[in-house]
Amino acid sequence: MSAGTGGGGEGGTSTAVRNTIAAGTGCGCLLSPLALLGALVVIVIIGGFGVLLAPLIALILLFSGGGDGSAGPEDADEVIAVFNGDGGGELEASTVPEDLVDPIEEAGGLCDAVGPVVIASQIERESAFDGTLVGENGEKGVSQLPPEIFDEYGEDEDDNDETSALDAADSILAQGRYLCHLAEEAQRMIDANEATGNVLDLALAGYHVGMDAVRAAEGVPQTNEAQGYVLAIRAQFAKYAGVAAPPPGATPGVTPGADPSPSGTPSAEQESGGQQP
Repeated sequence: MSAGTGGGGEGGTSTAVRNTIAAGTGCGCLLSPLALLGALVVIVIIGGFGVLLAPLIALILLFSGGGDGSAGPEDADEVIAVFNGDGGGELEASTVPEDLVDPIEEAGGLCDAVGPVVIASQIERESAFDGTLVGENGEKGVSQLPPEIFDEYGEDEDDNDETSALDAADSILAQGRYLCHLAEEAQRMIDANEATGNVLDLALAGYHVGMDAVRAAEGVPQTNEAQGYVLAIRAQFAKYAGVAAPPPGATPGVTPGADPSPSGTPSAEQESGGQQP
């Protein structure tokens, strides 16, 4: 089941998180990330890789990153609400590198289904804002689009007479266009009763494993790869929406301890019906 779907999921999630907080806190102290991690393992073992996992990821990121002591258990409900939301709203500019604020906001304004918080959260998952990153299948830049997909959606955004995936603005706007295209396709699938879930989750899953896999599964595929990707991006919404302030001195756009890896975004061949990962 995807992060944003499933009957009764929100109530069960809130209960699980509150129980975790109760177990991990005392005398008003900050919730221990180790306690959260322990609870996370228990929930994964007992409940599987479902909606209960995601808010705990978000809370781990919130509390382990809140080095200034400003984050506490009282923030849990807000974090969960942002996690379960549509990623809309304004980007907290201080959470991303200064030179990327404008392209992220522009990419997040291309369509109603994709906001700047989603764009920033996805960039962190794809590259940790490393504009020089080259993936194992030739993906380049902060958005890690395969070359053939970047060729289709990339444009010269800064008028330097060159369209390059290693140019952050070019890469981010191509990411936004592609994600909006996937959101349109997801909406058509939902309208035609070909898939269930919400548009954003289907689009994010399609970005990572291909819309053919989403269509075949009639929703977000029930795999750790597909669901884990959606959950990992949703887990960053609170930070980029300004709910979870990064600790003093933190590098904008990077969660402490994050280990970026090539995204595995599908190639054009996969998009056209080739074998999915």
